[in-house]
Amino acid sequence: MLYRENGQFKTSYTADHQPLPIAQDRIGVGLLLAFALVGIPLLVQDDYLYKAILIPFLILGLAALGLNILVGYCGQISLGTGAFMAVGAYAAYNLFARVDGMPMLAAILLGGVFAMIAGVLFGIPSLRIKGLYLAVATLAAQFFWDWAFLRIKWFTNESASGSVAVSKLTLLGWGIDTPVEKYLFCLIVVMVFAWLAKNLVRSHIGREWMAIRDMDVAASVIGIRPVYAKLTAFAVSSFIVGVAGAMWGFVHLGSWEPAAFSIDRSFQLLFMIIIGGLGSIMGSFFGAAFIVILPIFLNQFLPWAGSLVGVTISTAAVAHTEFMIFGSLIVFFLIVEPHGLARLWSIGKEKLRLWPFPH
Repeated sequence: MLYRENGQFKTSYTADHQPLPIAQDRIGVGLLLAFALVGIPLLVQDDYLYKAILIPFLILGLAALGLNILVGYCGQISLGTGAFMAVGAYAAYNLFARVDGMPMLAAILLGGVFAMIAGVLFGIPSLRIKGLYLAVATLAAQFFWDWAFLRIKWFTNESASGSVAVSKLTLLGWGIDTPVEKYLFCLIVVMVFAWLAKNLVRSHIGREWMAIRDMDVAASVIGIRPVYAKLTAFAVSSFIVGVAGAMWGFVHLGSWEPAAFSIDRSFQLLFMIIIGGLGSIMGSFFGAAFIVILPIFLNQFLPWAGSLVGVTISTAAVAHTEFMIFGSLIVFFLIVEPHGLARLWSIGKEKLRLWPFPH
């Protein structure tokens, strides 16, 4: 708010204008990233934590970020995210295996480019259809690419088993072999893409995506081109998802088959952004952390809790409980808090800033 003092206009900060909390948020994010880069490699020595939690969290968080751009920011429903991850993984594998001297990072990024092309091709129906019909169109992409990678042997370099494998990963002469090195590589890539996505959604194209999401007819009336906005959303989303798919195959799995990118993966990523928060960069990583940690927690907690009361809980019961919890949480967030864990996090931060004086 402006006020006049001695003939000059000066700024008066009100409750709605809070530069200090914004600066505090930036400091908090900086400290968190510094801890992730330095603290975790120094403190965590257990390879299981890297392989089962940290690396899957980072890669799935990156894939959820790509899907959130399409669904959360542009409002275009997609059920074929696993297929675009597969396109990125298999394209990167073929480039890495068939082109002599192909750097690993270049193969991963080019895998994202091929996934972007596939995403744009299957995103063309979004120009004429939306809602459930668009979801079915993207689901067709999932079935098509599952069939292609399973039946067309060229994609797997004529592998008799249908599986592919990569080894001896290097980046600028730096070998990526140990879990710590793989974690640091994934962390740096995710940090770069999250920063780019954050700035992209704040730019004019990000505002166009959100205008299309909120009311596409009104957006076209004010001069926004739906063709350009929707196809760019599919392109950016598929590129990020393709890079995540290549990293999932190269860094996390090492060897994989088409089942690694089945429709279950598509639904898993959709659950992440619903639980984490649609239209939120941070929500993508909240959802990924929740989906990765919850099964591990249930596998440890439920048998222990059952043993306290003399009940033996089988592995199948744990898996069924996991599905029931996921389903219940999706219904809860869709009804009670559509913005997911990211919104609950924001509310908690605001309450802590005002505590103990809520007025």
